[in-house]
Amino acid sequence: MIQGVTGRGSISRRDFTLAAACALAGRLVQSPRSPEPSSRPRPSPSQLAWQRDELALFLHFGVNTFTDREWGDGREDPAVFDPTGLDPLQWARAAKAGGARALILTAKHHDGFCLWPSRLTQHSVARSPWRGGAGDVVREFSDACKREGLRAGLYLSPWDRNAPIYGDSPRYNDFYCDQLTELLTRYGPIVEVWFDGANGEGPNGRRQAYDWPRIFGLVRRLQPRAVMFSDAGPDVRWCGNETGAAGDPNWSTVDPAAVPYPGASGDAVIAALQHGHPGGPVWRPAETDTSIRPGWFYHPAEDDRVKSVDQLTDIWFTSVGRNSKLLLNVPPTREGLLHATDVARLAALQARITALFAEDFAAGRRVHWHSTGPRGAVTEVDLGRTVPVGIARLEEDIAHGQCVARYAIHGTVDGGGTWRELAGGSTIGYRKLDRFEPVPVRLVRVVVEDAVATPRPLRIGLFSGA
Repeated sequence: MIQGVTGRGSISRRDFTLAAACALAGRLVQSPRSPEPSSRPRPSPSQLAWQRDELALFLHFGVNTFTDREWGDGREDPAVFDPTGLDPLQWARAAKAGGARALILTAKHHDGFCLWPSRLTQHSVARSPWRGGAGDVVREFSDACKREGLRAGLYLSPWDRNAPIYGDSPRYNDFYCDQLTELLTRYGPIVEVWFDGANGEGPNGRRQAYDWPRIFGLVRRLQPRAVMFSDAGPDVRWCGNETGAAGDPNWSTVDPAAVPYPGASGDAVIAALQHGHPGGPVWRPAETDTSIRPGWFYHPAEDDRVKSVDQLTDIWFTSVGRNSKLLLNVPPTREGLLHATDVARLAALQARITALFAEDFAAGRRVHWHSTGPRGAVTEVDLGRTVPVGIARLEEDIAHGQCVARYAIHGTVDGGGTWRELAGGSTIGYRKLDRFEPVPVRLVRVVVEDAVATPRPLRIGLFSGA
């Protein structure tokens, strides 16, 4: 993945200017027409279930938690790993209370330390004092997810700074696939397998050529219902940054040639990741990953730097509200628990989101939809009374693909009044959330001004925003 000095990436981030992003966004909207919906890409059942999760938690946990580092060097003594109160059930319950439907654990980070007793290395929990060397964090994690009805995912870093055969590409690919096999055959259903293209050894370091076709094929065989994440897919792509903001526009369809392999770099790659492509032949939606803290692993010095509810709410709108899924990192402490501040912040975020969308003024109201041409449509809803509207929620039925390329939302107090534009945008997809100063309206009209294929009726939600 193309990232700076964070918990996972290795390749220095290229600057991507707002001007370049806006220029690309304009080109995307003006791209040539795509085929009709029957021939446009659609999500698989697994991709659709993944998108409907909306929120998942990322759990960065390992030797870095105890050494107070973001990137370990692979020389850590396994004895440093000794969480005194590890409780994955607490993780799962906090995630569930925060509205998450899935969890992803860093089973192995770049340091190569395995949170399960791998037969392939001694750099694992089996050589630690935790549980007397008989513990298995991945087992406890997967059991906790099952108990709380959450979907479990795993991260296995391709870069391994401990493995002496790293850089001997054929041998290391065998080693990596054997480790992946352990994870995908021991712990029941895995819904997301998380990769990056990391190799941060530098120009004079070991260079490993990952056998991605073999790796992806192994996951397909062992966990056929899992989606795979990397910046290049094959099922889910990176959004292009770690700030919590998906692209706008954000197409779930992509041109696979634009990001040919995990770790590909450059402004054009970042642009493709952020925005997708309206005419892309492959369905590969964006996942927006960010951390609740400045770092990805737990650091005591960051206990007072946890993102506020307002910040997390803004991230919700720029991720889930931009046709993406939010993967929010909440790292366990050295005790093996989620910190009380993080847990409280998750619960507060869920309470805020629940309150914002508690009363849908459009619920139960008749929606009138009619086509205005092969690439346009208008939908109108009478709310039955004048109410202050400050949030609009639009949704396409993505089971049939994604079509809308430009839209505008208008409102008026009555049919004889002046229509006022409330908001507008480009893509909608699974969900688009628009926030604006609350305006008293009774009638609301959504105009699809442009589309890449004949648009289908939209689902509309209208809320006060207070």
